[in-house]
Amino acid sequence: MTSLDDYVATSPEIERPVAEAEPSRYSLRHPKSRIGFLRPKVWLPLVVMLVVLGALWEWGARSMPYLLPKLSSIGEALADEPDYYLRNAWVTLWEALLGLGLGFASAFVLAVLVSEHAWARRAIMPVAVVLNVTPLVAIAPVLVVAFGFGPEPKLIVTGLICFFPILINTSVGLRAVPPEVVQVYRTLKASRLEMLWRIRVPSSLPYLFAALRIVFPLSIVGAVVAELSAPGAAAGLGTAISLASTMNRLPVVFASIAMLAVMGSVLLLIVTIAERRVLHWHETTRGAAG
Repeated sequence: MTSLDDYVATSPEIERPVAEAEPSRYSLRHPKSRIGFLRPKVWLPLVVMLVVLGALWEWGARSMPYLLPKLSSIGEALADEPDYYLRNAWVTLWEALLGLGLGFASAFVLAVLVSEHAWARRAIMPVAVVLNVTPLVAIAPVLVVAFGFGPEPKLIVTGLICFFPILINTSVGLRAVPPEVVQVYRTLKASRLEMLWRIRVPSSLPYLFAALRIVFPLSIVGAVVAELSAPGAAAGLGTAISLASTMNRLPVVFASIAMLAVMGSVLLLIVTIAERRVLHWHETTRGAAG
């Protein structure tokens, strides 16, 4: 007599549960991945690259002292006046994040409008392209005339720099929903708002995080460009670079640049961690974990 287990095992009509796959050694949840950064093959290439770049920098500083200061001089500049750099870094960071917030809010609203209405796409996208190719350094003095010497011109310049990548990526992501899924929701009489919240916004998240990986460090660049091109700035790393350049204080210039590089790297790291937390279900995140 055939047992029930044999029948279930041999019958094609019965759907059998799929055995849970063993977690990949590249998975974020795999125990070995938590200490993966301790393995030499993970950190050694970066260390070697930094050593090579440091050696090349020192060679350039000895050959062209009027262009490059020694790394020790840059370190001394940071150690002598840490409060000066931290104070200016905070001003630049505040301008970058607030400008990014303004650019993100306006770009996301317009991306929703563009993805929902063809007339909006035909009206808005050409103007956005024109803004993207316009040199913002040329716009900054005009903004100073319009808004004065306060933070407004710097926030507007930073927001404009961050605006276009968010608009393009978000609008593409909002329209990237498979037609079959859209048809199912329309069959269920879902409203446009429900479709936006339940399928279009989740579909756009990978594209949105891709844009954020670009614009978070880019916001630092935008804030510095605004400080350099918009007169009247009293603080900020861009202002520190400008003042140190006029006095030929190369260690201060490169110490400020080093602070900007650290700030941009930290912002990129924060976005990457947030992306892996939010999009742990998406295939791109699982692939990046490897």
